[in-house]
Amino acid sequence: MIFNEQTKSIPITKMMVWEAYKKVKSNRGGAGVDQQTLEEFDQDRSKLLYKIWNRLASGSYFPPEVKRVFIPKQGGKMRPLGIPTICDRIAQQVIKTFIEPRLESEFLDVSYGYRPGKNALDAVNEVRRYVRKFSWAIDLDIQAFFDNVDHELLMKAIKCHVSENWVLLYIQRWLKAPVRLPDGKIQMTTGKGTPQGGVISPLLANLFMHYCVDKWLQKYYPTVKMVRYADDLILHCKTYGEALQVLANIKQRLVDCGLMAHPEKTKVVYCKKSGRNLKGFSVQFDFLGFSFRPIQMHLKRGGSFLQFDCIMSRKSKVRITGVLRELQFHNKTQRTIQDIAEVLNPKIRGWLNYYGKINRRCLRPVFYYLHHRLLKWALNKYKRFKRSKVKAVRWLRRICKSFPNLFYHWTLGYQLT
Repeated sequence: MIFNEQTKSIPITKMMVWEAYKKVKSNRGGAGVDQQTLEEFDQDRSKLLYKIWNRLASGSYFPPEVKRVFIPKQGGKMRPLGIPTICDRIAQQVIKTFIEPRLESEFLDVSYGYRPGKNALDAVNEVRRYVRKFSWAIDLDIQAFFDNVDHELLMKAIKCHVSENWVLLYIQRWLKAPVRLPDGKIQMTTGKGTPQGGVISPLLANLFMHYCVDKWLQKYYPTVKMVRYADDLILHCKTYGEALQVLANIKQRLVDCGLMAHPEKTKVVYCKKSGRNLKGFSVQFDFLGFSFRPIQMHLKRGGSFLQFDCIMSRKSKVRITGVLRELQFHNKTQRTIQDIAEVLNPKIRGWLNYYGKINRRCLRPVFYYLHHRLLKWALNKYKRFKRSKVKAVRWLRRICKSFPNLFYHWTLGYQLT
């Protein structure tokens, strides 16, 4: 344990470093350029934490290179991420914890991403509320946002709320930290970008967007409602003309701030439902893993009506089935069905806790695919099922009936049919 102690010119205590370490450890994450994992860090924890505190508190801390990795996106493209080292993540967490309360007090309620007490489902539910009140929505996608955040404008925003020179010094150092590419080459910063993957990056991005969009929209279009999750924005307008005007002006605002709306993904959407019968407009947009579109709702007393609402998006279903496919558990015949359940249940619980909070029925295709993979596993494992898929289905149904708590979705009624 590191005790509270302050003997340096900069008011960073050992306890602040210790609390930052606990936060970083709870968030897990991979190794940076030094290849040091959390487990390896813990083996020499006291010495490393002391070194972080000593350098932070004396003003001599310089961040190491950021490891650049690429993760696949839909459509075959790759998303660049910046992975700091464990030590650097702890240092960033110290500064983030120090300045976050004062920035949080300035942020508007329209912002939901990476904020204490707010989450993606809160943003989705707010959009659900607005699409029923407003006929038009703007699905605004910012092209390569994290790569194009202007450092000069960002520092100008930070200085409005942070007066401590040592905080400004460290933030500038993180913004200028070089990036090590997968081929080993070093890429220097060019006055733009904040690594997507850094601890402090989401807070800085929220501050940038606070002045770039949130405050601007509040001042010039107070009747337009917006829901923003980091760089994903949905704006709600009453008329088509208003939507076109707002879109044109906010595009120019983004350009003035060094950003650009994605020319293909940004669009105006008509929130079609019963009573809204215009034709010839786009009637669907995706937001945080959900597709918002006209959905036929059935009443308990009979009849139906058209509502503009959301369900799990097709991209999300493809991504989840891809996760199940990559696990290749149908080929792991040395494992028992209990072993498979132990691996899958945390994932199933996460899917239900997110998508199921809006609409559980939309997960049925996912569970159908999961059961299909379980049947393939049974056919591969047991020779007696080799030539009879019907017997494998009957066996799995008996398992489902005898052990209804084996898989988490079975306990909720999503059993093999």
